[in-house]
Amino acid sequence: MNELEKARSIINEVDAEMAVLWEKRMKAVEMVVQYKMEHGLPVFDGKREKEVIERNAQRVHDEHLKAYYIETLQMMMDISKKYQKEIMER
Repeated sequence: MNELEKARSIINEVDAEMAVLWEKRMKAVEMVVQYKMEHGLPVFDGKREKEVIERNAQRVHDEHLKAYYIETLQMMMDISKKYQKEIMER
């Protein structure tokens, strides 16, 4: 296996793990939106988003990658909000 194939194999493994974790995260989002609907809370919680980004960004030690990770977190939260709105509209 050459270096490119090795790198791609690692990416494939990580992607498979991320798919499982993504589904787990979105199931938790369903729980969150259910609570929000029951308590009349809005989808967007800016304070919570800020906390999530700050806490999780600290877990990335490579400073060159940190901004990309923050962008990834923000995209996941944007998708989460979109999914929550969809559930609320049902």
